[in-house]
Amino acid sequence: MTQLRLTTADDIPFLERQQSDPDAAGEHNWFGYRVVGHLASRLHSGELIGREHGMLTVADDDGRIVGDVSWRLTLNGPPPNGGCWNIGIWLAPEARGKGHGSEAQRLLAEYLFAHTTYERVEASTEAGNLGEQKALEKAGFTREGVLRSACFRAGEWRDMVMYSKLRGE
Repeated sequence: MTQLRLTTADDIPFLERQQSDPDAAGEHNWFGYRVVGHLASRLHSGELIGREHGMLTVADDDGRIVGDVSWRLTLNGPPPNGGCWNIGIWLAPEARGKGHGSEAQRLLAEYLFAHTTYERVEASTEAGNLGEQKALEKAGFTREGVLRSACFRAGEWRDMVMYSKLRGE
């Protein structure tokens, strides 16, 4: 079983692995080194969860941290009715391929639909990230199409595959 919970100060060293270790970040989630301490700063300032963004810790059934999920408001049309949530996930290498990704993204979409009025949750992933595509589909997201050259990583522009889940799906 996978669970989502508020991030604590004890979680920060584990979660910051993705910002300081290319292997921990994973092939499709490494965008270069980031300042270590950024998450701790955001936690202590109260910025981990706000009106237009947020982050929760992903834990396994024994309560061990396995990663994080995040969301941010995206506008696909003019406000206030053009908004939706865009979500992301990071799982530690030892937690990948065990179902945590699909379950965490399903739980996050449920959480966002239960606590906000937006109709749409979307996620995108690199076209080559077949594991994440499978996880999103298992979580009930629908593949919508390919965004050509939408993300720059590792020295080249990459195609992204867009997924969405609507309230009630």
